[in-house]
Amino acid sequence: MALIKLLYDYLWIPLRIQHMLNSQGIKGPPYRFIHGNNKEVTKMKQKALSKSVGLTDDLFPRVHPHFYTWTNRYGKNFVYWNGARAELVISEPELIKEVLKNSEQIFQKKQLSDIGMKFLGNGLIFIEGEKWAKHRKLANHTFHGESLKNMTPAIIASVETMLEKWNGQEGKEIEVYQEFRLLTSEVISRTAFGSSYLEGEKIFAMLDKSTIIVSQNLSKTRIPLISKLWKSADLLESEKLAKEIQDRLMKIVKKREDKAVNGEVNSFGNDFLGLLLNVYHDSDEKNRISLEDLVAECKTFYFAGQETVNSLLAWIVLHLAIRGDWQEKARREVVDIFGNQNPHLEGIAKLKIVSSKEQLQEKFSWESYSCLLI
Repeated sequence: MALIKLLYDYLWIPLRIQHMLNSQGIKGPPYRFIHGNNKEVTKMKQKALSKSVGLTDDLFPRVHPHFYTWTNRYGKNFVYWNGARAELVISEPELIKEVLKNSEQIFQKKQLSDIGMKFLGNGLIFIEGEKWAKHRKLANHTFHGESLKNMTPAIIASVETMLEKWNGQEGKEIEVYQEFRLLTSEVISRTAFGSSYLEGEKIFAMLDKSTIIVSQNLSKTRIPLISKLWKSADLLESEKLAKEIQDRLMKIVKKREDKAVNGEVNSFGNDFLGLLLNVYHDSDEKNRISLEDLVAECKTFYFAGQETVNSLLAWIVLHLAIRGDWQEKARREVVDIFGNQNPHLEGIAKLKIVSSKEQLQEKFSWESYSCLLI
């Protein structure tokens, strides 16, 4: 029976799906038993990363060589195999709009491996349905205009500290990516969790380790039965990191709860951690979230907030360094709007140099812009 189920799940179903999609005109690399196309993806990535890259090179073939190769070979829409799971890739704008409009229930999110589940499995990025709607509402409230306005002084203070440090290193080389990593870590710790960077430093470091482990296992295939009986070294390490991250997060949570219980503050607070704690302690069971959910959302906010903003800042600075004319345009606009004042939300909304779609398309190729979005 076990052999029959193995053949059914890992041979019959994939080949049937492949035939159905091919009959609709959707082609792709052929399915390989159990592994799918994961071995091909790994080889393409290793080859792409072994080559040097120039400042003006197209990044798409380097970052996603398998997507680049298969798009050219099979067209804008194709199917490939992550193990025995079919994954449909679409590049046509109208189809992308259709997916984004009708994503709930119709287009499911990607299933996570055991290692991925230990990382961010129960966070907003991967949950669905009513649970997603409830957690998304909390996140939206955090980024409401008034909430962002309250964050501005803390963000400015962190940026000023970084710039003062840079002024003291005039004439020396500065590792900008690492500086932005420290900046975003500090801002997230202060604005979302009411703590210092030092309190969140270990959490960020462990999340970085977890990210590396997850990325190393993205194109690895889980062998049926064996993966259930034997835990890989990466899975054991990810479980250890998940436990350590939870322990550190619980210290921050307990500190905030103690302040509220002892009367030092009137409530749990209005930052992201405060909102989560208010829902966690809600008297209505329907509105309440579990401790597991609370920890997962904290991890998601720490990771997604830092990684996305840090990458975006580094990406923008890289292209401003390449394009001196854009530097001048951006500098003039900032001076015209703010003069010698610190930035404020009303003025930030008026900044157009980097935000306009037409300028972005003029500045970057479509492939490079796609890499940024991914």
